[in-house]
Amino acid sequence: KEACVEENIYIEKYVEATQRGNGLPGNAIKTYKYNALTFLPLNLFEQFKRAANLYFLALLILQIIPQITTLPWYTTLVPLVLVLGITAIKDLVDDLIGKSVSNCHFFQTSFLESKWMNIEVGDVVRLNKNDHIPADILLLSSSNPNSLCYVETAELDGETNLKFKMGLKETDERLQEESQLAQFDAMIVCEEPNNRLDKFTGTMHWRRDRFPLNLDNMILRGCRVRNTDVCHGLVIFAGADTKIMRNGGKTRFKRTKIDELMNYMVYTIFVMLVLLCAGLAIGNSFWYAEIGSKAWYLYDGLNQSASYRGFLSFWGYIIVLNTMVPISLYVSVEVIRLGQSKFINWDLQMYYREKDTPAKARTTTLNEQLGQIEYIFSDKTGTLTQNIMAFKKCTIAGQTFGEKRWFTIQPVDFSWNKYADRKFEYQDHSLVACIRSGKNKEALEFFKLLSLCHTVMVEQNENDELVYQAASPDEGALVTAARNFGFVFLSRTQDTITVSELDQKNTYEMLALLDFNSDRKRMSIILRFPDGRIRLYCKGADTVIYERLSPNSRYKEVTQTALDIFANETLRTLCLCYKDISKEEYDSWAAKHKAASVSTGNREAALDQVYEQIENNLMMIGATAIEDKLQDGVPETIAKLAKADIKIWVLTGDKKETAENIGFSCHLLDDDMQIHYGEDRRRLRLKRLGRRPASSVPQDATQPIDDWEKEMRQVDFVNMACECEAVICCRVTPKQKANVVSLVKKYKDAVTLSIGDGANDVNMIKTADIGVGISGQEGMQAVMSSDYAFAQFRYLERLLLVHGRWSYIRMCKFLRYFFFKNFAFTLVHFWYSFFSGFSAQIAYEDWFITLYNVMYTSLPVLLVGLLDQDVNDKLSQKFPKLYLPGQQGALFNYKNFFISLFHGIFTSLVIFFIPYGAFLQTMGQDGEAPSDYQSLAVVMASSLILTVNLQISLETSYWTFVNCFAVLCSIAIFFGIMFDIHSAGIHVIFPSTFTFTGVASNTLRQPYLWLTIILTVGISLLPVICIEFLSKTIWPSVGDKVRPTAAEKKKPAPFQRGRASRRSAYAFSHSRGYADLIASGRSIRRRPNVPYLSLSLSLGWYEGSEWASCSKVNSLLNMIKRIIDAHFKNTVQMVVGLAGAVCLALSVV
Repeated sequence: KEACVEENIYIEKYVEATQRGNGLPGNAIKTYKYNALTFLPLNLFEQFKRAANLYFLALLILQIIPQITTLPWYTTLVPLVLVLGITAIKDLVDDLIGKSVSNCHFFQTSFLESKWMNIEVGDVVRLNKNDHIPADILLLSSSNPNSLCYVETAELDGETNLKFKMGLKETDERLQEESQLAQFDAMIVCEEPNNRLDKFTGTMHWRRDRFPLNLDNMILRGCRVRNTDVCHGLVIFAGADTKIMRNGGKTRFKRTKIDELMNYMVYTIFVMLVLLCAGLAIGNSFWYAEIGSKAWYLYDGLNQSASYRGFLSFWGYIIVLNTMVPISLYVSVEVIRLGQSKFINWDLQMYYREKDTPAKARTTTLNEQLGQIEYIFSDKTGTLTQNIMAFKKCTIAGQTFGEKRWFTIQPVDFSWNKYADRKFEYQDHSLVACIRSGKNKEALEFFKLLSLCHTVMVEQNENDELVYQAASPDEGALVTAARNFGFVFLSRTQDTITVSELDQKNTYEMLALLDFNSDRKRMSIILRFPDGRIRLYCKGADTVIYERLSPNSRYKEVTQTALDIFANETLRTLCLCYKDISKEEYDSWAAKHKAASVSTGNREAALDQVYEQIENNLMMIGATAIEDKLQDGVPETIAKLAKADIKIWVLTGDKKETAENIGFSCHLLDDDMQIHYGEDRRRLRLKRLGRRPASSVPQDATQPIDDWEKEMRQVDFVNMACECEAVICCRVTPKQKANVVSLVKKYKDAVTLSIGDGANDVNMIKTADIGVGISGQEGMQAVMSSDYAFAQFRYLERLLLVHGRWSYIRMCKFLRYFFFKNFAFTLVHFWYSFFSGFSAQIAYEDWFITLYNVMYTSLPVLLVGLLDQDVNDKLSQKFPKLYLPGQQGALFNYKNFFISLFHGIFTSLVIFFIPYGAFLQTMGQDGEAPSDYQSLAVVMASSLILTVNLQISLETSYWTFVNCFAVLCSIAIFFGIMFDIHSAGIHVIFPSTFTFTGVASNTLRQPYLWLTIILTVGISLLPVICIEFLSKTIWPSVGDKVRPTAAEKKKPAPFQRGRASRRSAYAFSHSRGYADLIASGRSIRRRPNVPYLSLSLSLGWYEGSEWASCSKVNSLLNMIKRIIDAHFKNTVQMVVGLAGAVCLALSVV
């Protein structure tokens, strides 16, 4: 979506083409999804495409049917409305943010007034300085010399540095005046509208001639005119056909493994629900046939068969047990993910102060996947290195320069050069002396090539200093080096380049520019010298240059030796060469080049073929070596990630020796490793199979004969590579980077992460499960295509080992508990059905069912999902092995799901049958017997709320004031609301809705019912406590081992004088974390006596109650108090002790 344009933008329209419109789309664009009329219906339609929402809508419809419903309609309506409302508000906010305004206008006497929406293909428009560009426009002329127009492309690619666009020389010379523009009658033949921001192919037919058009001649919608007073252009694409709008399509939606697993589990729950309801319906049929039809007091006046009643009972139980499918699960998950994303954005330890760049989570759906990464694919330049290039060495005519002499103390003084860049440093004084002497012709030709063969643009700042705008840091470094050695690039036009050669200014006519791309790996320029000579200069990778050298070229072997030395020093190399061209040869080639440049079909391939015809028989001059230093902390980060069993692959376009040495310098490789190269792959495969390679066996260099062989080679490559500790892929193109990532995803089913900083990494970033962009020297394309972004590679360690691991653990704990609490809540209805004739009667009060997931149990589990930590961030980074459970998916899988299921079944059994047994043949102290259904429902509900809230307390590893408040507040809200809706006052107002009048106050004043609740809660929690104790004692996890280790290291040495000791138990975990962002205050762990104080207060309250008259209870409580005083010093022991006391209470009862 476009950024909002609210300022006055001035656009003028002057002349319309003869076929204006002609079925082509206009420039009006609607970037918002909703308006005031369509928001509600359209948003609801989209939300009900989700299976869960549609399921609950069907339940709501079923609840309206009197013959089926056993629950009031509001029990489903209230949660459904909350879920739909929260989602609708989020969608509306997103839509308002993306809404744009594009109907701006300006009036000028000579041009017609127009709004953006009225511009159409074929219009000629005038743009002024700082105007937003309203469509994709062919630049015709500008007020700058040579038809240059500077544009800011931040909304397209995120880059803030200015780009230059250039109109054709012919249009710039002939279309400056308004009368000339009015007579412009060219025909443009171009490609179909597409989303390629880096490519445009077209041909202009005008005045019986054809002119090639490319991206340099286009200014695209979304850009902004800068440093150019006026420019004119012809609208080529408008509205939805513009490239920025074509890029507005849907990006591939990435989903986490937990998302997929969660959906399958919801489907499993739904199948279980159908089977349960079918079984209960069959039970109802048999019960009615055997008992119900024969009991006169159950006759309802409806002559329905047993099977028909069973059919109605099936739908009734679908309604009653609907909470097994959690409606609020997806909303809760989104809230947790949003909070985790904010914590990443707020992390000051991932903030890069030098560039004022914080970390940014650009998505909220992948946080827990950060804790499951198995493979990292990293670019080298700008990702592992700084991408700040420095010219260090060179070889010229077989002689190497740049070695630091032992007697050299000061760097070279360039004060003799008035154009020198003061930041440039060089150590070898002999190269400067060689150039200034003028005797070494090859050295002069070497730097002349660097000053001429490039696409750099030059400007002058306020101090009249030259400022170079380079497409890549490499090119900028080479032109700057030539500048300091006396060959200064001064200016360029469309067909000339002016340089100062040792204070002598020369202008060269540029005949052709053969630009660089990732397939060619070279660039060339053809120049006519002032004396009439025609020469081609070329620079590129050694692999492509050596293939095109003349057999008579000198210095090939010595240059290759120097290149190998440079590569071993991890320097980036380029070969430089030239070729003299005769006028006849150039004229013949120029005709072919003109024909290829205006071809409408596959122009790039045609141009490449023409380029090959001229780029041959080259003569070697030498090679350059540029240094790109490693970023801070890269070796340490790679070492930590390797200890976390994360495989790191480096994908780079550099040559093998450079890539290998970078691998050693960043500790990806070490001397103990055995290195295997790609050419050894077949031999290694045969060695694994136990076979000896035959000399006649063809090597892998041959092309696969069919798809099966191609797939086998892919599988073999992935299997071999994944057995290695580290992999470095060199000489790879951007497309090959993406292919490597997709192969590992396809054949290993592994969670992958790609990290890069440039446009050549975008495909790799989008292909991986998680893409990380680094905001470096190559613009913001990688960041804008990424899921997470930051400024330095070293922050990847914290992103994965801290945020990723915490997010995974929190989400897994949240889901396990969420499923458990819903099973424990819902299955009570199942056990109750055996005592209610399978009549689909509910076991709780209506409003309890409505508010259970919304108010009574939502807050504590949300806070666990947001704030919980098993260990703090320092220990997470210190012990990388803590990351392993996430890679193995050990904390949330079908095993954990069924454990939650059986835990919920056990809890529901206890919550139903203990109160049921307590209500059989009971009598209160006042002679009353509160054995009715409503009192039973209150006791079961109270037991359930206490159990699930205490259960989440046991699950909590990191306690803060907020967690404690949430648990206590949830329990308090339950009792407060229950007493309110059971009051007589609300019953008088709504007699049919609130029917449990006075039940809560009547039930909870009975001491033995409180004892029943305590007994139920204790028995529900006791197995959990015992299992946790045994698992942490006998089968401790990595985290369980780390916590005591950290605690032991903090203890002071024994008999140490003059130092205060401090005991700290891990009952409530460890140091402070992100809770500071939520609330301030001291942590509960600093007050280990709080539970004991709470018990004392409870006993004080007890002394004034009716229970004080029971001697057995008195003796039991005194015994509990003595046990606690004697043995239990922290909260974990307190919980275990209370559970044991409950068992003693059971024996007393």
